[in-house]
Amino acid sequence: MSFNLKPVDTVESITPEDFKKNYLKKKRPLVIKGLTKDWPAREKWTTEYLKEIGGDLEVPLYDNSKADPSKPINAATAHMKFGDYLDLIKREPTELRIFFFNLFKKVPSLINDIKIPKDLMGGFIESMPAMFFGGSNSVTFLHYDIDLPHIFHTHFGGRKHIILFDYKWKKRLYCLPNATYALEDYKVDNPDFEKFPSLNGIEGYEVYLEHGDTLFMPTGMWHWMKYVDGSFSLSLRAWDQSISRKVASVWSLFRHGAVDSLIKMAFKEKYANWREKKAIKRAENAYAKGKL
Repeated sequence: MSFNLKPVDTVESITPEDFKKNYLKKKRPLVIKGLTKDWPAREKWTTEYLKEIGGDLEVPLYDNSKADPSKPINAATAHMKFGDYLDLIKREPTELRIFFFNLFKKVPSLINDIKIPKDLMGGFIESMPAMFFGGSNSVTFLHYDIDLPHIFHTHFGGRKHIILFDYKWKKRLYCLPNATYALEDYKVDNPDFEKFPSLNGIEGYEVYLEHGDTLFMPTGMWHWMKYVDGSFSLSLRAWDQSISRKVASVWSLFRHGAVDSLIKMAFKEKYANWREKKAIKRAENAYAKGKL
């Protein structure tokens, strides 16, 4: 019993025509190793430089623990000075990570260190370049992004292990009702297939990003990430150009954001227990019927 994982296609560079035809339209992931070769950030964004420009900022930190049903999703575990945190992840393994940090708002000049790949596609949300930091052993739980963007995810300073699944596997991955994330009771990199049988045979992708690599993740793609080394990433987000996908994005934000938060606040642990049972039942039914 196992996942059926294959490597992500990897290129040094790609033409806009090839990218749109074979990856954007087909919603296939791709690693572009040379996309950042002319970015100042590739050499400039060292730990010391980031400490210099934002070391005194206080940042929220998250760990690998299962979400508390009584708290909003992505509730912080602790807070720390950004500079102290950067020292921590370089010094020793830690589960602590920084999630969706827009350092560009604090330091607008950072935008000059990157080049948004508008030649490959349009629709970039230029006001939302998000940074993610993690220590060795820190994990980002399996999910897809609530607003359904296309994502160009560039990694810096080390290695990152990533496993991806197409959106169509939502039920079999034990997706929680009204949520964009999966049941957190199995390890994506080493699941217990006896306990979670619907995972068996699911097709996906696996890749290790290195410094300067950019991973294109199409809209709705499930992703799980583990920092092999203390390091960080930058995500550039872009809207899909189809009207139907934009409508789906708005609906997802409403249903999985506002509605889910209200129900969670009202029913807390009772709601959490219900949707875990529902996710398991739905996954097992789909597996038994041979469906996605």
